[in-house]
Amino acid sequence: MRFTHETLPQRVVFAPGDAPAAVAREVAALGARRVMVIAAPAESSLADAVSAGIPVAVRHDEVVMHVPVEVAERARDAAVKAGADALLSVGGGSTTGLAKAVALTGSPAEGLPIIAVPTTYAGSEATNVWGLTEGETKTTGVDDRVLPRSIVYDASLMLTLPPEMSVASGLNAMAHCVDSMWGPRTDPIDQALAGEGSHALRHGLPAVVADPSGIEGRERTLYGAYLAAVAFASAGSGMHHKICHVLGGMYNLPHAQTHAVVLPHVLAFNAPNAPEAERRIARALGSATASEGLADLYATVHAPIALRDYGMPEDGLARAVAPIMAAIPENNPTPVTEENLTALLRAAWEGATS
Repeated sequence: MRFTHETLPQRVVFAPGDAPAAVAREVAALGARRVMVIAAPAESSLADAVSAGIPVAVRHDEVVMHVPVEVAERARDAAVKAGADALLSVGGGSTTGLAKAVALTGSPAEGLPIIAVPTTYAGSEATNVWGLTEGETKTTGVDDRVLPRSIVYDASLMLTLPPEMSVASGLNAMAHCVDSMWGPRTDPIDQALAGEGSHALRHGLPAVVADPSGIEGRERTLYGAYLAAVAFASAGSGMHHKICHVLGGMYNLPHAQTHAVVLPHVLAFNAPNAPEAERRIARALGSATASEGLADLYATVHAPIALRDYGMPEDGLARAVAPIMAAIPENNPTPVTEENLTALLRAAWEGATS
């Protein structure tokens, strides 16, 4: 057993029903006096409550999926104009992503510190990965300046997330787990975290669907999503995420649903050539095989299954092949060719289940 594992420095606070007080403590710990609050209009009321006890210098609500470069530039300008010394993001992955874009250039030395309060299971809050979209191209990178200093998880904030969006977001987290099993830098610690994350998501998501107003399923799903993101931050972006980033950038597809649709196809593609990873995923999902376990979960939670249902044009499949192939890590378990990648994309577009 020979590997090198790096753990990212970050405070993580689970505070069910207590986000405002927890956020106030984290802001005080940073010594921040002029906080920029980033939250989409739909999250305005939550942001009001969460930021009630902190010194807010400016509120910013222009949040756009995939973080277009021009949107990021306007947010950076707002931070500079307000003299912000910290960022509070309240929302899902797009909101966290915008805060990261501001932190990336907010200070020449180390960037503006972020306190993230997630309202979905996206997981971006636990990674040092940023993403920006210019035209049809989504670019991602790694920079420690964008890693939030603190995360405040409050499962009660998830109660307003509709079950169907909870499912898509939670399966995005499951994709972090699966990709972490064979990511370009994966190690036994990443795989252990991903296995526990998969197990928690397997139990949490059906509970959310069965009882959307219950807190237990939301908490378990949130726990799984956090572990998934920590594993992914270390293991690196594998085939699944490269596919979804290219498709999302080219066709402006909804992030969580795209990940949910593509995941079973990538799992089936790689599993035959990653037997140990496949067994780990199967155990976590409580099934004889990983693909069977994921299929059972998808059926239970009524998961998204076809890219064509979310705006992916059929004639765009061929155009996506080359940029995806250029992005997929060389150590992907199954060698990727234009033919087998095209077949995978076609199956995901159609919603094929076998």
